[in-house]
Amino acid sequence: MTSGSRHLSIHIDRPLSTVYAFASDPANLPRWAPGLGSSIVQEDGAWFVETAHGRARVTVAPDNPYGVLDQEVVTPSGEAVYVPLRVTADGDGSEVVFTLRRTPGMTDAELERDTALVTADLELLKKVLEDGDA
Repeated sequence: MTSGSRHLSIHIDRPLSTVYAFASDPANLPRWAPGLGSSIVQEDGAWFVETAHGRARVTVAPDNPYGVLDQEVVTPSGEAVYVPLRVTADGDGSEVVFTLRRTPGMTDAELERDTALVTADLELLKKVLEDGDA
């Protein structure tokens, strides 16, 4: 078992500004990242997502001109998970890059499972934005 990261990316045929605006809004997470959770609510300025293991707090990077969409997810157990996420211009479209970090003790099977979940979320993000459902 090795440590490290996997950079998972997808091209979306929409301008950076459109992708950034949609993906940076925590209210949209259930529409494109059901792997994170099924529903989201805002309470007292904080966002909470309902996960399979209970309620988690999600904080998204503040608006910025660099395409940084990083998230911090505080799991129901209290563990803080940092999620690096970026959107950059790619021709007339955009590229979204999710950095999946291997956590200590993560097995190869768990890493493959998480890779598949993130890949599915990125594909859904592409579908939602390109189909005009955003």
